[in-house]
Amino acid sequence: MGEEIKTDLVLAENQWIETERLILRPVTLADTEDVYEYASDEVTTRFLFPANQSLAETRANIATSFIKDPLGKYGIELKKSGKLIGTTDIRVNDHNGTAEIGYALNSAYWGNGYMPEATAALLKLGFEQLDLVRIFATHDVRNSNSGRVMEKLHMKKEGLISDAERRNGEVVSLVIRGITRSEWLALQQTENS
Repeated sequence: MGEEIKTDLVLAENQWIETERLILRPVTLADTEDVYEYASDEVTTRFLFPANQSLAETRANIATSFIKDPLGKYGIELKKSGKLIGTTDIRVNDHNGTAEIGYALNSAYWGNGYMPEATAALLKLGFEQLDLVRIFATHDVRNSNSGRVMEKLHMKKEGLISDAERRNGEVVSLVIRGITRSEWLALQQTENS
C-alpha cells in the first residue's frame, strides 16, 4: 500500500477524535453559525484570514475548505455544550514523513487550554498512527498566543521566515516551530513514568 493511501485510510478512520473535554469531528453546514461567530470576529481572525462578512460566505468556506476535502480537518466541539468553537487540521506530506498543523479558535474561548488539548490529539495521531518523523506549525511573529500553544506542545522554535507571505493585506513574518517523533516519544515516556 502506498504511503498516500495509508495516510488517507488512517485519516478516514480517525475523522472523530475524543479528548477529555473536546470532540474533534468533521465540520458540516450545520456548523455555519458557530463558525461564523469566530470567522467574522476580527480579534480571532487578525493573524489568520480576512474576517467573514456574512453567513453565506462562511457557508461557502465550509463547503470548499472542509466538506470538499475533509480528511485531516476537524471542527473542535465542546463535549459539555456541543458548541463548535474552532477548527484544527493536520496536513501530511507523505513524501518526507512530515506534517503541518494549523488552527483557529473563537476568541471567547481563549485561555482555557482547548487548543493545546485539541492539537495534542493531532500530534498523537501523527506520531502513533501516521508514523511521522516531524510535525511543525507556523505563526505570525506578532501572534504570541499561538506561539504559547506551540510551546505547551513542546514544539521548539526552529526559525523565522521573514516577509513570508501576505495576510489580510500585510506582508508578515512567520515563526516556525516543530517537534520530532523522538522528542515526542521521550515526552510521552516522561509523562507516563
